[in-house]
Amino acid sequence: MPHDPASVRIVADDRENAAGVIAALRALAGIEVEVRRLEVGDYLVDGRFAVERKTLPDFAQSLIDGRLFTQAAKLAKGSARGVIVLEGTAGDLAASRMSRESLQGALVTLSVFQGLALLRARDAAETAQLLAYLARQAARVANDALPRPGYRPKRRRARQLFILQGLPGVGPERAVRLLDRFGSVERIAAATTDDLAQVYGIGETTAESIRWALGEPENGALRPAR
Repeated sequence: MPHDPASVRIVADDRENAAGVIAALRALAGIEVEVRRLEVGDYLVDGRFAVERKTLPDFAQSLIDGRLFTQAAKLAKGSARGVIVLEGTAGDLAASRMSRESLQGALVTLSVFQGLALLRARDAAETAQLLAYLARQAARVANDALPRPGYRPKRRRARQLFILQGLPGVGPERAVRLLDRFGSVERIAAATTDDLAQVYGIGETTAESIRWALGEPENGALRPAR
């Protein structure tokens, strides 16, 4: 079946078939679902987000038996951004006998210390809606790296901004300033630390990190585009 360029893709682990989320995803317009075995997570969204779905009872049980942090470590170390969806309501935890402090401690560890995004859903249908929303947002960001009212950059510029945001200390705003100042990724890669530090918001420390990540220019620095 040919890929619909207007749709977004979600890969679901085949062990999730009984959860109801896959069926709910297939009922949504504009979502392509592929079912296969995943090494990390239960869902791979847009190829960039590895999502582990946990019902609240399973969340509590996995905390007790030690599975939780093993799974979380795999998510955190993977190439895709790790996300955990906690599915259910407070009443679902009643039988777990886990203290509120233990559960809160686990959430702090997962989000603050392991850097995983935590999302909440009431049921399988809402989990599917969350995954679809994440996929659509990811597609928007990929096609328009820095959404701004009244302005939509061309695809080439969006890709340039995406590349620049992978440099240490460079977020969306700094990426725009760098590209506006130098005119191309090539010129940024060839710039000296001093040239980079002159860009507003970069500073010497970030400039040194960028220069270290890119390596020293071979043929001297190119001057910023005017």
